[in-house]
Amino acid sequence: MSETSHASLRLTGDRPPDRTTLARWIGAVNHRRWLELMQLIATRHPGVFTPEWLYGGARHGWSLRYKRSRSFCTFVPEKGRFLLLIVLGKAEQAQARAVLPQLKSHARADYAAATFYPDGKWLLIDVDHDDVLADVLRLLAIKRRPKPAAAPPGATVLRRRHTAPSVRPEARGSP
Repeated sequence: MSETSHASLRLTGDRPPDRTTLARWIGAVNHRRWLELMQLIATRHPGVFTPEWLYGGARHGWSLRYKRSRSFCTFVPEKGRFLLLIVLGKAEQAQARAVLPQLKSHARADYAAATFYPDGKWLLIDVDHDDVLADVLRLLAIKRRPKPAAAPPGATVLRRRHTAPSVRPEARGSP
């Protein structure tokens, strides 16, 4: 796999990057965040997504897309950093605006600076701090609601059983 020239930030080559190349390209701390977000998506959306490497040519390089019937998010490795692309449709933008005051990172400014395209608002977030991960999860929950957390192993799960009340024959009255 060849990496791009020092003039370009994108990772290019004839094959998707392996784990070592990716870690070297984006840096160890960003690679930890990359893997953590991958694990969080897998945990919150079990069996929903199969990440797919896409190649956008020499200009855009490799990216890792999460998609089911429509795009969920795309991981973009750049030299020394990790970007996340989330495309928000019209209804999702309204929900995102409601969540913006709760965000703790630069994701608010990234939202304000995001470009509008016919398919929605393209929000590109630099995942440069652990606080950004929490904000990204809030925004991704707008795209697709996470599965409810499973009970921890050994926990007692109480379920209420709904049954129709029994009626004794003598309570019905005699014919």
